[in-house]
Amino acid sequence: MKSYPSDMAANPSGFVQLADYVPGIIQEIRYYSTYNFIGDRIDGYEEPCALLTKEAARALKSVANEMMVQGYRLKVFDAYRPVCAVKHFVLWGIEDQDIRMKPYFYPELKKQELFEKGYIAKQSSHSRGSTVDLTLLDMRTGKELDMGSPFDLFSEVSHPDFRGITEEQYENRMTLRHAMIRSGFQPIDCEWWHFTLADEPYPDTYFEFPVSSDYLRR
Repeated sequence: MKSYPSDMAANPSGFVQLADYVPGIIQEIRYYSTYNFIGDRIDGYEEPCALLTKEAARALKSVANEMMVQGYRLKVFDAYRPVCAVKHFVLWGIEDQDIRMKPYFYPELKKQELFEKGYIAKQSSHSRGSTVDLTLLDMRTGKELDMGSPFDLFSEVSHPDFRGITEEQYENRMTLRHAMIRSGFQPIDCEWWHFTLADEPYPDTYFEFPVSSDYLRR
């Protein structure tokens, strides 16, 4: 892993709380909870809030405005992810024999395959601060749109272009995908929920400060 000066990687001055930029955004920060593929709160998640670079937050506000006109709200599962959280993932994959969450998040795969197939990165774009995992919520029903698979299901069915789902589920994915692309985000090929700002401000920096609104105010 490339190294960076600790004062740069720990400096949150270019980050904001997403809720300050996108009022009404829904946040379900899974790695603060125990309902995730590991089954424990992940290192570095001190508060269930989404942090992003100012540039990514502004771009996501544009997405939220567009989706609101169509009757949808954004629901965020993860945004900035500190380096220590990624190390938690890696150590779990290498050393930890615990597979209690396998039936829910990776039923078809062995743990090591999660890295080999790109579902978990040993160096994550989330740590650069301009990547977000999200879905759409229907304001009329108050429910998430059916995307054909849940967040963090590590399976071929979660690939954005997977066609073994209903037409409505596929169209829901494309509604999110096209809105994100129009506002400057890039998708990846194995997770329908994952997007990174194309013109991200810190393309070579992996930050290590905790997910905490208090830390931003220091």
